[in-house]
Amino acid sequence: MEYKNTKAPTSTITYDKNKIEAPTDNIYEAITIIAKRADQISSDLKNELIEKLEEFATYTDSLDEVFENKEQIEVSKYYEKLPKSTAIAVQEWLDGKIYHRNPEETQK
Repeated sequence: MEYKNTKAPTSTITYDKNKIEAPTDNIYEAITIIAKRADQISSDLKNELIEKLEEFATYTDSLDEVFENKEQIEVSKYYEKLPKSTAIAVQEWLDGKIYHRNPEETQK
């Protein structure tokens, strides 16, 4: 998923409760779906960051090599500036990009 090009805000904003609950008609169900998606996004971003940082990893135990790697710092700063996973998940929810279904309703 392309989280870097998202339109999600990087700071805290207030959302319209009616817009969030509209697809499910239940605010708690909507928040649960958004939370699960935020967990997925967070996990994806963490794995991606770990992969990028491992490219710069050194596996020697020399005291001379305990310097700060500028590339690692730049990669870390880039990921810190991205919107939080919850903001991305809410934006996806409001844009209708999250597929959800209630198994109880499909069995009836």
